Amino acid sequence: MATLPSQADAVIIGLGGIVGASVVHHLIELGWTNLVGLETAALPSDVGSTAHASDFCYMTSHDRLSCYTTTYSQRFFEAMGHYHKSGGLEIARVGDDARLAELQRKVASGKAFGTHACMIDADETVARFPLLERDLVLGALWDPDAGLVVPRSQRVAGELIEKAVASGHLHAFAETPALDIDVRDGRVHGVETLKGYVSTPLVIVTAGIWGPIPAAMGGAALPLMPLEHPLIFFGPFDTFAGSGKEIGYPLLRDQGNSAYLRDTGDPASTEGGQLELGYYEPREPRLVEPHAILDRHRARLSPSMRDLEIDQVAEALERAMALTPVLGELGLDEKHSFNGLLSVTSDGGSLVGESPETRGLWFCEAVWVKDAPGMGKLLAEWITRGRPDMDPCSVDIARFYPVQKTPHHVHGRCREIAQKIYDPPVHPREPFASGRNLRRGPFWSREQELGGYFMEAAGWERAHGYAANETRLAAYLERVPERPAEWDARHFWRVANAEQLAMSDDVGMVNLSHFAIYDISGHDAEALLERLSVARIGGDTPIGKGVYTHFLDDAGGVHSDLTIVRLAPNGWRVICGGDTGHRDLMWIIRHGEEWGLSRWHLEDRTDGLATLGLWGPNARRTLQALADLPEALDDVHLPFATTREIRVQGLPVWAFRISYVGEQGWELYVPFSYGLALWDRLFEAGVTPVGIDTYANSRRLEKSLRLQNVDLLTDYNLLEAGLARPKVKSAEFHGKSAHLEQRGREHQPATLCTLVMEDHHDSSGIPRFPVGQAPLLDPESGEVPVDTLGRRSYTTSIAWGPSLECNIALGYLPRAYAEEGRRLLLEYFGEHYSMRVAAVGYRALYDPLGERPRS
Repeated sequence: MATLPSQADAVIIGLGGIVGASVVHHLIELGWTNLVGLETAALPSDVGSTAHASDFCYMTSHDRLSCYTTTYSQRFFEAMGHYHKSGGLEIARVGDDARLAELQRKVASGKAFGTHACMIDADETVARFPLLERDLVLGALWDPDAGLVVPRSQRVAGELIEKAVASGHLHAFAETPALDIDVRDGRVHGVETLKGYVSTPLVIVTAGIWGPIPAAMGGAALPLMPLEHPLIFFGPFDTFAGSGKEIGYPLLRDQGNSAYLRDTGDPASTEGGQLELGYYEPREPRLVEPHAILDRHRARLSPSMRDLEIDQVAEALERAMALTPVLGELGLDEKHSFNGLLSVTSDGGSLVGESPETRGLWFCEAVWVKDAPGMGKLLAEWITRGRPDMDPCSVDIARFYPVQKTPHHVHGRCREIAQKIYDPPVHPREPFASGRNLRRGPFWSREQELGGYFMEAAGWERAHGYAANETRLAAYLERVPERPAEWDARHFWRVANAEQLAMSDDVGMVNLSHFAIYDISGHDAEALLERLSVARIGGDTPIGKGVYTHFLDDAGGVHSDLTIVRLAPNGWRVICGGDTGHRDLMWIIRHGEEWGLSRWHLEDRTDGLATLGLWGPNARRTLQALADLPEALDDVHLPFATTREIRVQGLPVWAFRISYVGEQGWELYVPFSYGLALWDRLFEAGVTPVGIDTYANSRRLEKSLRLQNVDLLTDYNLLEAGLARPKVKSAEFHGKSAHLEQRGREHQPATLCTLVMEDHHDSSGIPRFPVGQAPLLDPESGEVPVDTLGRRSYTTSIAWGPSLECNIALGYLPRAYAEEGRRLLLEYFGEHYSMRVAAVGYRALYDPLGERPRS
């Protein structure tokens, strides 16, 4: 028996699956030499999801990071000699026009993010997959790079582990579960196992469906649940007998039936001579508590393989047999069919990165086989270099606030995600039904009375518009175009645009209580925030001054955009967006620890301070009429980007003169207990309630304002984003050397530009209002422009601007394309629309001072 080392640079819990093996492989490639891997069962694992995965890889996705990790993984498997590029089909059935449109949208996402799917007609679909009933096929997406990991991803995991052990850099231990993770003072110190204790500063959890268990050992919550996934086999199927193939036909997705189908090739191959149907239950998905998974000694098949009840799949089988009649002819192999367990998370994304609760505890969880090598690479880069090659914001475990990781919330959200794995198509603005009314600001009851159209972000209920305004603002609503295409109108309320127009004429108020607010004070507070911030926030910065700034990563990429206000000689208020606030908090705390800055205190004011934006040409007049000292609001006493305490009919209000909507006014901060009183005073004074849609989308884009994790990413620098300051401060800050190098370039590889859609009518004359991200194309070549760093051009943000009466988008363009007046095409649901570059870098198209808008 191998002896467990007493010390390791890192311990991997869950080594035996494809994810753990991929993480180890990429760590060793980056120079790690002293790793310990633990697996509860055999190596490679014979009990986890990898052991029974269907092992197919489609490149297509609406998610940029997923396209990156999948295409990397496909090349990785291919280089190992373990990939059969069979191609993949995603079909739409006759009568399902919505599915066909979704496939067109997915083709566009592929162009945006670097995959190669295209649409094909029904005849070509059946020619590629002759088992289909032609009369039921409307059309399909064809992914030429899709294929199968052969002979199994389990085999790949085994080879990666063997190679790592042979290198001498990994000590691998089968039959060795982790019994506990030693955490002291919030940091990992070691792991206790049946074979002894190993001291380590770093634990990486890649335990898949069991992930929440070792996470809890380390003091962390993992918003993940195992899900039963029916896998049904039909056979014998001997079409490919003697071929030696692991798969003969392309992969087939029938997502309208929430199912996929593949053959298993030559009967003499690994698992050949069958047809395999996978199904995701869209109505009553069966979630499993990790602790309820049987151990391998009690499981009939395997802990991750549970008995299948045919009633689960009866309806799906009937539809599948109609589409592929051969299934009925072959018959169901009940003996070998089962429910395989896989991981789902509370927002559908993978869980990667360092635990917010415990330093040194890292995760790479809820990762499909198709993404495993790519995610392994991403995590290894992140641990080793402090950043991966692509911004990980969408998978960073720190994206969740603690309240979003409670068991009740996780169960409800995981159930919803399980219902939508395949069907129906998920809209970019799709709201969750569960986990609602979790965080509500003090204005919520009034918003509800006004018929607020609530959506949720970071747990906060946010009204995007108000039904009451449909009558009150009827004249403005007449200026807002109808959206006849259902997809464009879904989860959008026209009244939001009317509210914006009303605010621009008079005054409106926007509930911003979702802001994350952190007050930081103490001896080291200035050193910490100054070292994090690109802008100067300390030194002679006056008390009451607010500074818009950014946090950069080591390579000068934009990690955060936020506002910091000096409250006192040694006190600052850090104001972040709700979606980004928890990641920003972790960034601050972790860097303070790394830099040895301990004499500072952080008070989370998020749930105690409500924020109400008051903006419009009459904002000052309105607030002065209510203020105890009207002169305190004059431009002289309260200039732009400054703050002061005021009284509004006796209510204590902290007023910050700043605007994200292109109108004069303030963010008004008030304790929750005074929130309703402030709302009522403003409402009675005639202020129009304005939904968050104006703030977050339409007016933001008219002002060409950037949104973190959407328009601002670590993949791009401040100069490319058009947000570099005129001068670089003398004080040191994180990422400064990279930022200086970027400023020294003769030109930037790409620039974030503002584009307008010149004609938004489709070929049928229907006006379209694009939502989501879409590719930008060169009108002559039809190809997506790619900059010198390989980054592709797509719309990072897009919305209808009611003040300008056009669709407005932001997108990074290579230097050769970044010029005003340049025309490109936007692809949306298979059609092309002319886009014109209206501004290069930051320049607002809307002028709040009343001059003619520029477009």
